[in-house]
Amino acid sequence: MDGDDRVTQALDAVPREAFLPPGARSRARDDVAILIGQGQTCSQPSTVSAMLHLLDVRPGQRVLDIGSGSGWTTALLAHLTGSGGRVLGVELEPELVRWGAANLARCRMPWASIRPALPGVLGDPDHGPWDRILVSAAAPALPQSLVDQLVERGRMVVPVAGTLTLVVREGGSLTTSSHGHYRFVPLRGVPPGG
Repeated sequence: MDGDDRVTQALDAVPREAFLPPGARSRARDDVAILIGQGQTCSQPSTVSAMLHLLDVRPGQRVLDIGSGSGWTTALLAHLTGSGGRVLGVELEPELVRWGAANLARCRMPWASIRPALPGVLGDPDHGPWDRILVSAAAPALPQSLVDQLVERGRMVVPVAGTLTLVVREGGSLTTSSHGHYRFVPLRGVPPGG
């Protein structure tokens, strides 16, 4: 099954509705970002699909989900890695950590978890490196601290200054490519120097 089919299958298998506040669930199929509280949103399905296609998650990989919010992207990533993988979602907002973790727990994918982001630390360098990193918040510049958490041949998808950016680390160098303009909430907690 190619990446396109796998992403479509994941989106079908992990319905967005279960990751929205009760009053917003009727809008789950609308292709719009939906407020989930704490000034955060659940990204529109077409945006999430574009990010997942670029990320190209493979079974068994270790994936870091930054800005896990409602837990939807963490669950989608866990579906893509399968039980042989490991997915960690990190989130700054304590209320969203609790709610997102509860949403994720209902999916019964114990290889995925959500925890609070550590103050002043972007990502999770202590448990890296990571095969894939998904960032669901806009960075003002490419965060070097996240690049440093990628394995050789690792991929990261991150909105940088409004442009969806794919970063591939290979042979000791980085290749970046731009994939359209998107609006995201700002990435907070970026340490000085990124």
